[in-house]
Amino acid sequence: MTLTVVEPATGRPMAEIAEATTEDVDRAVARARAAFPAWRDVAPSDRALLLLRLADAVEAELEPLATLEARNAGHPIASARGEIGMVAATFRYFAGGVERHLGDTIPVAGGVAMTFHEPLGVVGLITPWNFPLPIASWKLAPALAAGNCAILKPAELTPLTAIELERIALEAGFPEGVFQVVAGPGPTVGQHLVEHPDVAKIAFTGSTRVGAGIQRAAASTIKRVTLELGGKSANVVFADADLEAAAAAAPGAVFDNAGQDCCARSRILVQRSAIDRFLELLEPAVQAVTVGDPLGPDVAMGPLISAAHREKVASFVPDDAQVAFRGSAPDGDGFWFPPTVLCPVDPTSPAAREEIFGPVVSVIPFDDEADAVRIANDSIYGLSGSIWTENGGRALRVARGIASGVLSINSNSSVRVSTPFGGFKQSGVGRELGPHAMEAYSELKTVYWATGA
Repeated sequence: MTLTVVEPATGRPMAEIAEATTEDVDRAVARARAAFPAWRDVAPSDRALLLLRLADAVEAELEPLATLEARNAGHPIASARGEIGMVAATFRYFAGGVERHLGDTIPVAGGVAMTFHEPLGVVGLITPWNFPLPIASWKLAPALAAGNCAILKPAELTPLTAIELERIALEAGFPEGVFQVVAGPGPTVGQHLVEHPDVAKIAFTGSTRVGAGIQRAAASTIKRVTLELGGKSANVVFADADLEAAAAAAPGAVFDNAGQDCCARSRILVQRSAIDRFLELLEPAVQAVTVGDPLGPDVAMGPLISAAHREKVASFVPDDAQVAFRGSAPDGDGFWFPPTVLCPVDPTSPAAREEIFGPVVSVIPFDDEADAVRIANDSIYGLSGSIWTENGGRALRVARGIASGVLSINSNSSVRVSTPFGGFKQSGVGRELGPHAMEAYSELKTVYWATGA
């Protein structure tokens, strides 16, 4: 059996790869179990050195990896280059964490207690199609740094860079069985990985619906899980904000990767007294977004990932939708959709409540600070968001009031290698990246040493 990988900018096949089966998962788990004792016992400095070699090897192949990612996932080549650079930075960051995965000594009566972070064993990593290699690295780097063996199941739509990463890791010196890729369908290969009794943890990024199913399936073996799920993030713009800066930044916050981003600020909440001026500033910024061939120069937005996904996105913009204005998109082959701004939008409508995962944004007015927080929190999601205001006290009050895992003030950034990333509510469980990520790939062990006579 083979998987046909389609290039979203053309709608045509770009590769055929072997489709993994549940038997392949069993063999991968067996190899990982066999490799684990020796990998766990690798000296911390040597494990860190291997991660640094992997970072260097990724950087050495940045251009071919970026081109492959751009073609397979539809990312503009400039974005893809930055993403592959982040992959290398992630391995380099967690190489530094290997020797800083510290325990504690705790004074207790009659002796002393010590804590150790022990690796879990074999972990399963299930990654999405929207940012294939960066999200894989967010999971793989801390898992390997903590001493685990890892099996990565990439999305069947975008497996190509994951397969290349396995090759690069082996060439960088990682032992056989420590990192493996199984490329196959989620309902079979992914499900089997989740249910496998010898897999100690699943780290998953994807939809909330699928994440809920993974959590249920993992419960049968009491697997540890990290879930990074959906979002419907609010971009809150107060009347006292620098409206020019907020409007100029807004398209990138929602149309980056054609809106196929769980952090996309797909709800722009604008204080009512400023909404007309904000829309005046937003329209030329949206129309300036260049949509086209991901490998072309100066392209800011590529295609959607598939024809089926384009149909789903289009369903949120029916013929009678309140379209304030649109950008442009190519005609012809490829899964194109123009940047689209809806206004006015009822906050209870599907476009304002459901994760569209496409280049469609809803502009929603609010009255005051309390109203902004209420509307922002009126969602099952709580992943990311932004607050634009020149009032420092208001910025912190609203940031503390919005139930989201990652917020930025006068900025639309969400992800940094060195800071925790994850969501509240149905946006997920646990945190990735940052100084605490390795804790999610280890168990805390307490050892008591009696010192009394």
